[in-house]
Amino acid sequence: MKPLFSLLCLVFTALSLSAQKTTWQPSPGHTQIPIWPGTVPDPQPVAGPEFAETSGKEFLVAGRPAVGINNVTRPTMTVYSPKGKNTGAAVIVFPGGGYQILAIDLEGTEVCDWLTPKGITCVVLKYRVTNVGPYPKSGPYPESPMALEDAQRTMGLVRLHAAEWHIDPHKIGVLGFSAGGHLSAAIGTHFATRLYAPVDAADKESCRPDFAVAIYPGHLSLSAAEWDASQGTKKFVVHHPPTADKDLWLNPEVPVTSQTPPTFLLQAEDDHVDSVYDSLAYYIALTKAGVPAEMHLYAHGGHAFGLRHTKSAISDWPQLVDRWLVTIGMIPE
Repeated sequence: MKPLFSLLCLVFTALSLSAQKTTWQPSPGHTQIPIWPGTVPDPQPVAGPEFAETSGKEFLVAGRPAVGINNVTRPTMTVYSPKGKNTGAAVIVFPGGGYQILAIDLEGTEVCDWLTPKGITCVVLKYRVTNVGPYPKSGPYPESPMALEDAQRTMGLVRLHAAEWHIDPHKIGVLGFSAGGHLSAAIGTHFATRLYAPVDAADKESCRPDFAVAIYPGHLSLSAAEWDASQGTKKFVVHHPPTADKDLWLNPEVPVTSQTPPTFLLQAEDDHVDSVYDSLAYYIALTKAGVPAEMHLYAHGGHAFGLRHTKSAISDWPQLVDRWLVTIGMIPE
């Protein structure tokens, strides 16, 4: 069976075949900061250099195309600081793309356009992904450790530079879409130990997020049959909605505990890329562990809409996150 996360990548294969491949750069006044000072841990070969492509008319969200980045081998973070008021809160953003590409504007920089006017520092992580060539594709942890390594490293770096960037080190959260939503859950359940050997002072900082937002996440649930199989193989298995039975299990690779950070979940019931069962399974596990959690499910909305406003009510979700951040004490009323 094709991994379900790859379906989002198939959405982005609607990129025009004639589109020119370019390199992505953030908006003027912002600089990409390499997160690793030397060789990255667990380096993987790729078929060619990093490139970005803009989608054609086959894939438009709110009437606009999206930019996808592929072959990321040198991960970077780009810091977008508030220009006026500053609440001290910060959000590290994980764009989606099936762990194979990064929807860098739709699910990355456009988040910063929303957050920085509210006084929240926004950090876009360009984590390692690859989807082309004869080499193994990147994927979720533990199938592939690269994205989670990059996420842990970035959280440490943001905390290390918190004073310099006018950030409260106790108000740093994560927000991700699709694969990035899974990455938000992964770092929220894998923060006690780094996946890589410490590099410098940043790796002495905690990499536990203070809160997490997962928008149409995937790879968080298993059917009972898949659960039984996973216990025998201890292998990361492909997710699909329960069919042969009615039981629903949390994917054991996102082991929720009472230390998992407060979490916000959002998904549409007609999401045909990542099932609503992913959010349901994770929410149930969070509440059982006593973790503050808020979940919003909508009948319609589909997948990969980012922050762009559409006719679906689900596209008003940023207002819900605004209120939730106030509720959990991350930003003032």
